[in-house]
Formats: sequence, structure tokens, C-alpha cells
Amino acid sequence: MTQTIYINGRFLTHGVTGVQRYALELIRSFDRLAGSKAEGFEDYEFIVLSPKAELPELGLSTVKIRQVGRLSGHLWEQLELPFHSADGFLLNPCNTAPIMKRKQAVTMHDAAVYAVPETYSLPFRLWYKTLFPAIGAMSRQVLTCSAFSKDQLIHYCDIKASKMHVIPHGREHVLAAAADPTVLDKYGLDKPFVLAVSSMSPNKNFGSIVKAIQHLNRTDVDFVIAGGTNPKLFKEQGELPESVKYLGYVEDGELRSLYEHAACFVFPSFYEGFGFPPLEAMTCGCPVVASRTASIPEVCGDAAMYCDPHDWMDIARCMEQVIDDPALQIRMRTEGLEQASRFSWEKCARDTLMAINMERGHAV
Repeated sequence: MTQTIYINGRFLTHGVTGVQRYALELIRSFDRLAGSKAEGFEDYEFIVLSPKAELPELGLSTVKIRQVGRLSGHLWEQLELPFHSADGFLLNPCNTAPIMKRKQAVTMHDAAVYAVPETYSLPFRLWYKTLFPAIGAMSRQVLTCSAFSKDQLIHYCDIKASKMHVIPHGREHVLAAAADPTVLDKYGLDKPFVLAVSSMSPNKNFGSIVKAIQHLNRTDVDFVIAGGTNPKLFKEQGELPESVKYLGYVEDGELRSLYEHAACFVFPSFYEGFGFPPLEAMTCGCPVVASRTASIPEVCGDAAMYCDPHDWMDIARCMEQVIDDPALQIRMRTEGLEQASRFSWEKCARDTLMAINMERGHAV
């Protein structure tokens, strides 16, 4: 007998960040596994329920997308989604879920709204601090991406440990686009360079990267900043050396090539529920300098060089140590590739279905 698992597709109406990336790759893995009749997936159909809106093309062959209802946003999720998923189990991959549905699982990626509230607006904080404990209590299963996030959610939201499952994300998405080495000539990257991905979020600690770069003040190495953040963010930190190259938004293939050619990738974040960027860097063979905080050591294992995110001098020291030691770079590239190989979207999808089935009383 075929059993239906509905997937909350409200995220399809949003831009792609780490949370949406997880949902997209999870659905694509469900599609491949169900399409190939992989063991444990033979008797399931997956249906993504979405509000009526223009949606991205996902290229799915087995998983169905069904646009339902008349509302949008949180109103659609709270009022219409429970009705349209009433005859099946509902999987909510992006932090939010209907408060009044029990036959569901929700993936809660972190507790940042509690731990780093300054990152969010007041209305956002008030809504999510109401929503998280409610869906944590109501949902039959709560999935999360790291042991760190599990502990945070238990602490802040009082979710029962018995209903929580830690299921790490995958990493193959960064290899989907072919590397585009023309980005090197495009931006004149003919020296060794350190790569960072910019963000306006305070917990990403980008200001400390800027201070570390200013302290090093090297002319034999470029410091490459990729991402969509306004360059004004850097100017506010004071005068930057000419070696700093702000690229702005880069295509997926260009980012992959930057990872592959960088001397190292620096990621001194204060708070992460998982940490996609260092995993992507390791997947592409890039040495990683990262903070020993939050979930990052779970992702990077022994393959990264760890720094104190509160000490920009230590960040500078770690970067310089990697830059000046080619043998260390080779070792870190090898160890990073090995560490990254432990993560896969197929395993994430299989473990997700297993968690749902454990709740329902029959393991895959």
C-alpha cells in the first residue's frame, strides 16, 4: 500500500539561503531514491504542497508539486496547509510548521532567534519565539542538523530529547555546477589568495576578518571577498589594503573555482546551526580556518585549523600559518576531502525517512 508523505513547500516562494538549500537537496534526493525504487522508498509517494505562486523549476521526475489554497505566507501555512495534508504525514523542512497538526515532523535548524536575537527584527523574534515551542511540543518528530542545535533547542524550547533526531546535511550541491576558472582572470587573481564569504549578519563575525586582513597587510597575498553584501560594510571597518578584492555576487561555478584555488577559506562565525560554507570549501579541497564554536567542529572535525572568533589576532595568525606553509595546505586539503565525504544528501534523505518511520512504528 502506497503511503503519502507531504512536504511543506512554502520555502519555494523564498530566495535560497542555507535552510532553503537543505530543503531543495532533500527533495531532490527523495526524488532520486523514490524514482529508482531504492530500498525503503518503494511504498512511498512524496508530494510537495506549495502556495500558488511562480515557483522555480526543480527538475523532479517522481516527487510531485501541488499548488493549493488561496492564501500565502504564514497564513497559508497555519490555516490551509493542515487541511490539504490531512490524509498523510507532513514533513516541514524549513523551521516552521502548522501549530495545530500532530501528524508531522519539522526540521528546526538552530535556536539563533534565542541565542543571537540581535540578528533579527523584533516582530521576527516574537513570532518565532511563539512558534518554536508550540511546534516543538505538537510535532511528533523534531529533526535538526547538529548535536549543538539539538542541545540548543532542548534548552530554549523545552523540546523532549526523545522526539529529536540529529541528521546532518549533505555537500554534493557545491559540485553540481562545473568549476569556472575564468573567474580568476576576470578578477586578476594571479597571486595566492584567502577566500571569505561576506554577510551582513553580526554572528558571521565579518568585522574580525577585516581586522585580521588589516593587521596582516600583506602584498604577496590577495584577500578575496565573495558574496552579495554591499561594499559599504567593508568601508565602515576603515581603510583596507589594496590586496582586498571584493567580488560581490558570484555564480555557483565561479564559487566552486574560488574554493578550489584558494590557499584557505576563513570562517570565524560566532553561531551556526550547521555550517554549509566550510563543508563546501572542504568538498572542493580548500583548507579551512574556522572558529571552534557552535556546530562548526561537528562539521569540520579534525580537518580544519581552529581560531578564536573573539580574537582577530588569532584569526590573522591562523590564516598566515596556512598561507605560508604549502605542505600544511596539502595535508589540510586531503583531510578536508576525507572529512567532507562523510556527509551526503542521500544519507540525509534516508535518515529522514527512517526517523519518520521510527515514529510510525516501522523502521526502514
